Amino acid sequence: MALRLQCITVDARDPLALAQFWAEALGWKIGEDINDVEVWIERELGDPKNTGFPDILFLKNASVKNVKNRLHLDLRPDNQDTEVARLESLGAKRVDIGQSAEPTCTWVVMADPEGNEFCVLSARPN
Repeated sequence: MALRLQCITVDARDPLALAQFWAEALGWKIGEDINDVEVWIERELGDPKNTGFPDILFLKNASVKNVKNRLHLDLRPDNQDTEVARLESLGAKRVDIGQSAEPTCTWVVMADPEGNEFCVLSARPN
């Protein structure tokens, strides 16, 4: 295939702070070139090329987020309750974007410190 996903880009008022939240949340590391305009995080797998996983790039944008995301991350934990509590301790908050009206909702919608929504899914059965 001649095309691969390089990174997911997120606008941020404070790229470093948001990168630090997501690096801690995902167990990734912050890249070496940090500046006030962009910060990226990557997954370390013992693979120097990090193949298979896109980086997440945080770009400085002074505007405040004021609408629901058009794209969000779905995270699959080993234990949903444990991960939701851990993410809350890092600064994430639970948010309701309408899922409470869904009687069979098995995911938790959260927002990172700048308000970007993401979902913590139920644990996948073994």
